[in-house]
Amino acid sequence: MSAAPLVSLRAVAKRYATGTLAVRGVDLDIDAGDFVALLGPSGCGKSTLLRMVAGLAAPTGGSILWPGGAAAAKDIGFVFQEPTLMPWATALANVALPLELAGMGRAEAAERAAAMLARVELKGFEAAYPRALSGGMRMRVSIARALVTRPRLLMMDEPFAALDEITRFRLNNDLLRLWEAERFTVLFVTHSVFESVYLARRIVVMAARPGRIEADLPIDAAYPRGEDFRTSAAYAAHCRGVSQALGHAMAVHAG
Repeated sequence: MSAAPLVSLRAVAKRYATGTLAVRGVDLDIDAGDFVALLGPSGCGKSTLLRMVAGLAAPTGGSILWPGGAAAAKDIGFVFQEPTLMPWATALANVALPLELAGMGRAEAAERAAAMLARVELKGFEAAYPRALSGGMRMRVSIARALVTRPRLLMMDEPFAALDEITRFRLNNDLLRLWEAERFTVLFVTHSVFESVYLARRIVVMAARPGRIEADLPIDAAYPRGEDFRTSAAYAAHCRGVSQALGHAMAVHAG
């Protein structure tokens, strides 16, 4: 971990033109190389917070600071809830697009994209179009596209929520394998206690209306994590603790 955070949020707030206060007073530091999960019920501002960090939405209060300077703020990859692939382009062309937009030559971009597809276990599917791929495979292409530029920060907005449980488990494992190998920073939005405990080093629990942080919980289990961890007493204990924190956050809102 670096001495200074990769990105710091200070009293960040978001109020929409309708008057709705979506996020209020969020203070959060994300260290380089960390894996942080934002956990909370629908409507608690998780995705709004993610989009503000990514520069896709502007905060209406507070500040988002990048100690590494403006270049660090642009050194990001983003994976949306849906793969958002170009349906008329092959898997290879979809992954190569960010490199070509950055000015890389087509041949070099294709080589880098092919290597990234192999990293997400899609070697042999370079010429496939999105319509010919399963939901899990389309999400792998989306992850490859986000990582092909080798970003320092990868932001993921509930990327596996629509997938079946078996595919979700596999993609969780694949994501951890890539993260352990490269140690990019991850900010991962989810509403699943079980997924957050399995993946993250820290879980930031949010409450709704307005969205705010209720707890910041470390998950001290060692990596690599696999089925042994998923079926362990330590995993179950962490899930109970996180569930209790989430239940408290929801009770505060309900009250």
